[in-house]
Amino acid sequence: MNANCFHCGLPVAEADLAPVRYPIRYRNVEHAACCTGCQAVADTIIHSGLDSYYDQRDRPADRAEPLPSELAEQLKLYDLPEVQQSFVRSGEGSIREAALLLEGISCSACIWLNERHLQRLPGVIEASVNYTTRRARVIWDDSRIHLSDLLEAVAAIGYRAHPYDPGRQQALHEKERKQALNRLWIAGLSMMQVMMYAVPVYMADPGTVTAEMERLMQYASLVLTLPVLLYSCLPFYRGVWRDLQRGRVGMDLPVTLGVVTAFAGSVHATWVGHGEVYYDSVSMFVFLLLGGRYLEAAARRKTGAAAESLVKLIPAFAHHLPAYPAGREPHAVAVARLAVGDTVLVKPGESYPADGRVLEGAGHANESLLTGESRPISKQPGDPVVGGAINVDAPLVVRIERIGESTQLAGIVRLLDKALADKPRLAQLADQVAGWFVAALLLTAAAAWWYWQGRDPAHALPITVAVLVISCPCALSLATPAALATATGRLARAGLLITRGRALETLARADTVIFDKTGTLTLGRPVLVDTLPLALDAHHAHRLAAALETASEHPLAQALRDGVDNAPAAQNFSNYPGGGVEAEVAGVRCRIGHPAFVATFCQEPAPATLTGWRNGHTVVALADGSRWLAAFALGDAIRPEAAATVAALRAAGCEVHILSGDAPSACQAVATTLGIEQVRAQATPADKLAYVQALQAQGRRVAMVGDGVNDAPVLAAADVSIAVGGGAEAAQSAGDAVLVGSLTAVAEGLITARRSQGVVVQNLIWALGYNLIALPFAWLGLVTPWLASLGMALSSLLVVGNALRLAGGKPVIATNDTGQK
Repeated sequence: MNANCFHCGLPVAEADLAPVRYPIRYRNVEHAACCTGCQAVADTIIHSGLDSYYDQRDRPADRAEPLPSELAEQLKLYDLPEVQQSFVRSGEGSIREAALLLEGISCSACIWLNERHLQRLPGVIEASVNYTTRRARVIWDDSRIHLSDLLEAVAAIGYRAHPYDPGRQQALHEKERKQALNRLWIAGLSMMQVMMYAVPVYMADPGTVTAEMERLMQYASLVLTLPVLLYSCLPFYRGVWRDLQRGRVGMDLPVTLGVVTAFAGSVHATWVGHGEVYYDSVSMFVFLLLGGRYLEAAARRKTGAAAESLVKLIPAFAHHLPAYPAGREPHAVAVARLAVGDTVLVKPGESYPADGRVLEGAGHANESLLTGESRPISKQPGDPVVGGAINVDAPLVVRIERIGESTQLAGIVRLLDKALADKPRLAQLADQVAGWFVAALLLTAAAAWWYWQGRDPAHALPITVAVLVISCPCALSLATPAALATATGRLARAGLLITRGRALETLARADTVIFDKTGTLTLGRPVLVDTLPLALDAHHAHRLAAALETASEHPLAQALRDGVDNAPAAQNFSNYPGGGVEAEVAGVRCRIGHPAFVATFCQEPAPATLTGWRNGHTVVALADGSRWLAAFALGDAIRPEAAATVAALRAAGCEVHILSGDAPSACQAVATTLGIEQVRAQATPADKLAYVQALQAQGRRVAMVGDGVNDAPVLAAADVSIAVGGGAEAAQSAGDAVLVGSLTAVAEGLITARRSQGVVVQNLIWALGYNLIALPFAWLGLVTPWLASLGMALSSLLVVGNALRLAGGKPVIATNDTGQK
């Protein structure tokens, strides 16, 4: 019977083996466990129908300690609403969504096990785990199962789940980085020491190094290479074991075969006293390969840093004003303890702790990391603020409106997690090609061994090792994911969140871009477009209009008040629904509203200049009892960056359309301003769907940009869809991507997607071309094992470096302070 624990692999005490004290019955065979914890965890996994986990894992699990009763009681605290505020998002009814950090994840089998185990629990709607970040997203019905039950279920299979904490996440990343660095240093030190013994033998004149001295240096090299084989190569062994258990071959197999074969051949030559040794090639190969993987992992973390940097934007503490407005003495509290309705003071240079609204103060917010907008955004009383944005220049008093998982920032992070978990079709294809390539490589290496064994046995081993090493498909496996991950990270920083892996591939092929008008090309709210001065100049008329609209909540009233800080006082208000407002300012009775409504109040006839002025806009007139003072044109203003975006898309070869349910005059006005020729107005959702399908029937690749609410059917029908919205609302959309920043990110996304596909093609051509060219040289014995190691490592680094080019460079559209190109 095996003397190691079936679950964790640790030794089992001799006294526990006969008879077995903690038996585990797995597929009708009894195995031993080292303790009750491992026995309980294994029984849970097996009886839940998840026993194939033991076939998939690439190393034993960590030892499973029984869950202490005190900890089980503490888990119940996570069911309290006040505790869940910082990491649980409430949905419809009793639906909840939590961000959790899993400890003990060591391979993809662990991901599979946790996802399947959670998904089988009654009340769990969805469970997914991101291998890179160890972050789990779980959606459940709180009326059927509680969060503490989920945490206990994870503990029952030998893992620990905690509320997501960026600090704990960073600690796990740091632990993995140090472990990889230690393996790299061991291989590097071994390589340097072994080379000290190998170089004199290579360079010395014949007879200078005696046979005894050479034999001594070979034994020393053997001993120095052992740590590389036994410690540094562990990731390769685990990868091979995992792949073989799944019935496939991966790129770790030729690496392992090359290393083990070269080492075994060298040990044999050392033992018998004749033949070539390759200890230096073994240590160099492992060092270069580990170095390449270390740099590749660092690049991956860099490109995936968008989500992590967003998570870290929320500060740990806030200045709470518990007695506001009577008391203004701030008290430092943890952000996790804030509740909706609390009032906080945000000082200059600090980040807003949650989504809220300004109560006092005026200043600017830097939202560049959230929206891609580089200019500070003005903030006045009543304006919303976004958690994680930076307060630039003045203290503000803010009322908290959304916290924890309900914030816009949390919604963005959920979208990024979703994108990272979705593997694109091209990446899946590259993995399949790499698998077939490895199989072909192994056959080629076997053929090389057979050929040279019959022709020149002394060269059979080094040539076989060189073939295995030089054609290792590491670069081929990295070609696609490295490029797509880098492009996704760049677009996230620009304000375009890719939510489905296929979006970049499809967006790169788009030749037609359709925009909804309201809220997409326009701001989606009325603004003051023009002023017609009559008896008053524009400035004084605007101040007077703002005074009359002080008590109104109408969107047009808000548009007239915007930009006016010192409006005169008004009194004795009279509101006429559908008409306008009347009030006294400085003792003079004035009226503002629809021109026909104002005409019944003013004794002077309406001026001729007002007739036909600003057709297509909403016109508001201002008058006192005896004269017409001014008129204002209000409309849904075009976004400042819309013209530059449309121009960039047309320069990229795309045909741009407007597809809107708005009136033809309003749509045509926007189209004329932006230079768009194809316009369809007054379109119902069914009309929009038919319009897109007609274009697709002509062979067009359609990208649809809309608000994700009224445009849901057409967004789903388009080849690739971009939903315009922010954070929590955008997280509910069905878009392949979500625009949370400037409209210029649409053009940035299209051009970056095309560049990423170009980089993928370059990487694939290089990876395949290098392998096909290098393989004959290795077969003919023109490449030594150490040179093969160098070539393989440089090939992988070249692929990663080429992908990182996507992260740099200037934005596709450079904007000035007005947002124009």
